Amino acid sequence: MTAVKLTSLSHGAGCACKVPASLLGPLVRALPRPDDPDLLVGVSTSDDAGVYRLRDDLALVQTADFFTPIVDDPYDFGRIAATNALSDVYAMGGRPVSALNLVAWSVEKLGSEMLGEVLRGGHDAVSAAGAVIIGGHTIDDPEPKYGLAVTGLVEPDELITNAGGCAGDALVLTKPLGAGAVTTSLKKGLASEAVLEAAVEVMTELNDEAADAARAAGAHAMTDVTGFGLLGHLHELTLAGGLAAVVEADAVPAIAGALELLTDDRAIAGGSRNNRRYAEEFATFEAGVDEVRRRLVTDAMTSGGLLVALDAARAGELPGVMIGRLVEGEPGTIRVV
Repeated sequence: MTAVKLTSLSHGAGCACKVPASLLGPLVRALPRPDDPDLLVGVSTSDDAGVYRLRDDLALVQTADFFTPIVDDPYDFGRIAATNALSDVYAMGGRPVSALNLVAWSVEKLGSEMLGEVLRGGHDAVSAAGAVIIGGHTIDDPEPKYGLAVTGLVEPDELITNAGGCAGDALVLTKPLGAGAVTTSLKKGLASEAVLEAAVEVMTELNDEAADAARAAGAHAMTDVTGFGLLGHLHELTLAGGLAAVVEADAVPAIAGALELLTDDRAIAGGSRNNRRYAEEFATFEAGVDEVRRRLVTDAMTSGGLLVALDAARAGELPGVMIGRLVEGEPGTIRVV
């Protein structure tokens, strides 16, 4: 199973293989808008998942997420991809109940044993979330990909979207950033095993407890931080809520060893470079923010934490770090200080 390195077959690791937000946004906005009154969350606010009301006290949360290999260990790849997909349900305040495997694989190149390990990793992550895999779909593809389509449940009055933030809210991030830098460095032989292990631990941590804490603390808005980076996902949250934001660069947590890697241009993922270019359209950096920190806040994260907007007095109730606040201003704009 170690004869072929999975990451050698992928053009972009994990969520860094996403289509750039600057390209995707106009395409999605051009699609027809459904007018079903039971569609509580659709594509208009770029939220983490769709939400459809079944009855007054119950709604479905639906999402799909898959990507190319981010690590070489197939079991870890499966766990990371599944954890990442489940996160979208948690980001809406929901509870995942079932999932479908989404697989692209070349049995000729990689064999079936490796695929079995990927699926086992996905199964273990879904089981840890209290959900169940009920099927899936597999295609032959020379570039491997894995993820899930996940269905969750939420009571409509407990739904947390990315659009409910209030001016003055604290912004809390529940996981450190830098997985894009670590995994890009892995492909180029720059990352140590210790740094990789730290990144895998972060990427395989479910967001269930963080979501529970956010609900209990009365979160106003929530999203998760993945391939578009911290600034990209915060941009979506501020646009949806009609607000601006201030981010304290030095407060943003990093995976152990990631900041050191980000001093090297070779550690910057292609997706992170796209994120940085996109961020220049809506974000400004104060002169004192160094280059490494600018790279961290645009890092193409995979299976990141929740970004939660809530009353500043309750920010300490979440398992994370306060990194900034929502403010009045031009919607979608971010100032990094």
